[in-house]
Amino acid sequence: MPRVLVTGANRGLGLEFVRQFTRDRWEVVATARTAAPEVLELGANLLQLDLSDLAGVASFELEGPLDLLIANAGTYGPRDATTADEAHEWLDTFAVNTVAPYLLAQRLLPNLRHARGKAIAVSTRMGSIEDNKGGGYLAYRSSKTALNMAWRTLALANRDLTCAVLHPGWVQTRMGGPNAPVQPEESIAGLRRVIDSLTPADSGEFLDFQGNRVPW
Repeated sequence: MPRVLVTGANRGLGLEFVRQFTRDRWEVVATARTAAPEVLELGANLLQLDLSDLAGVASFELEGPLDLLIANAGTYGPRDATTADEAHEWLDTFAVNTVAPYLLAQRLLPNLRHARGKAIAVSTRMGSIEDNKGGGYLAYRSSKTALNMAWRTLALANRDLTCAVLHPGWVQTRMGGPNAPVQPEESIAGLRRVIDSLTPADSGEFLDFQGNRVPW
């Protein structure tokens, strides 16, 4: 039975990942900051993990091989930074969206290597510098741009694994809002097809849920 770890599994894209993987008889290790009964109801193994707690991430341990890591958890943060408080919130966004996923991947490298697995970070087209035509969403954009760089670095340092960042589309979740054109089921099904098709030659790439390359 293949094994996947999904962060931020208590809602939105994370919960849909859990729903689809458990349906297809994967062993799912799901992490969330707080209790998530909906995850347990799906039959996943739920572990508490707060990505804002970097010490907790740095000490995270998982026994056994891991076929797939999906670093999905994220936060928006402030739309701009004009005060010290907003600047601190911006830094907090970097901790959750950039530093913690990379640190978690480092902790799980032995597990992934044992299974010759794949490490996936859920990013966003909003992290593309080339594609940024409208500005705004400073903390979210910049932290995801940094995540893309961190994951590319992870890929280059671990050429025996397949590491990629994926854009799920603009999805109808709490973060995406009700006007988003893509349903969670469609997004995750697409992401899973892309993940399944990834080979070592694709490591370090930035792709969307339809398999198209996203500009850096």
